[in-house]
Amino acid sequence: MGDKRNAEGLPHDAENRSPETEPMDREPGRARTGVAALTNSERRIALLAMRGKTNRAIAAELFVQLRTVEIHLTNAYRKLGIRRRGELGSVLRPAIATENKSAVSRGERFRSGARSTGDRRDASRGRPVGA
Repeated sequence: MGDKRNAEGLPHDAENRSPETEPMDREPGRARTGVAALTNSERRIALLAMRGKTNRAIAAELFVQLRTVEIHLTNAYRKLGIRRRGELGSVLRPAIATENKSAVSRGERFRSGARSTGDRRDASRGRPVGA
């Protein structure tokens, strides 16, 4: 059974939507496409993929399921308007360079794709550092 659509082909309830009824996972004012639209997880995974890591290696490094990596990459490709892994660099590198320049001008150190210090783990054991 399909959903009901209005004359414009939009879901029937589309004309009744307002900012208050937007999906809960979307931040108000957040871009829907481009690098700015990526969630932190999508960005981190896309950066690792851009650097040549396989989906399996990314999953192991981030302690997530392979399917999670696949879903985040699929979402990132859609938001970035690309179809192949090899296109990630052409889209992400300019954004990283811009962010690096901005961080330097603010006197900050930019850490692309790095984990926060709250999640430091010994990569060989998968345990928090010092445990």
